Amino acid sequence: MDNVDIKRVSENQLDESVRVIRKSFATLEREFDITKENCPTHPSFMTRERLDEMIERGMELYGLFVDSCLVGTVSIEPYKEKYYLGKLAVLPNYRHRGFGEMLVRFIIETAKSKKIDRLGLGMIDKHTVLKDWYKSLGFVEVGTKDFDHLPFTTCFMAKRLDG
Repeated sequence: MDNVDIKRVSENQLDESVRVIRKSFATLEREFDITKENCPTHPSFMTRERLDEMIERGMELYGLFVDSCLVGTVSIEPYKEKYYLGKLAVLPNYRHRGFGEMLVRFIIETAKSKKIDRLGLGMIDKHTVLKDWYKSLGFVEVGTKDFDHLPFTTCFMAKRLDG
C-alpha cells in the first residue's frame, strides 16, 4: 500500500499544484471539446496567477500526496455566503484507486470542522459518470444553468453536512 497523506498545499507546492490540476482536467478538454478559446477559465488552463488570486479570495487548497509526490488536489472555496468543493483533480495514472473519494471525504470533514452545513459544487452537466459518482457520495442535483461564457451547461450539486 502506498504512503498516502492529504494536507494543505504550501506556497512552494503551488506550481506543482497547477501542473496536477491542468493535467488532470485535460482529459475533459478532449471529451467535452473544451478549448482555451471557448472556455479560458477551465481548470485545464489553470495558471499560477489565477490560483494565487483564488487563494487570495479565500480558497483553501489541499493536496493528496502518494509517497511524498503530489498526485491530486481539492479545495474548499467560499462564494457569496456559500462554500464549494472545487479543484478536485487526480492525475490520470492514479485514478481508480479511491483517491478522489478520499479527497472528497477529506474536504467534507474539513467543512464540518469549520461548522459549514452545506457544500456545493459545479460540474459539466453532461459528465454523467462523474455526476453519478458524486451522487454515490451523497450529493444531490440542485439545478442547471447555461452561462454565456461557458460552452456547456453547468450542473450544480450539493450535500448537507450533518454536524
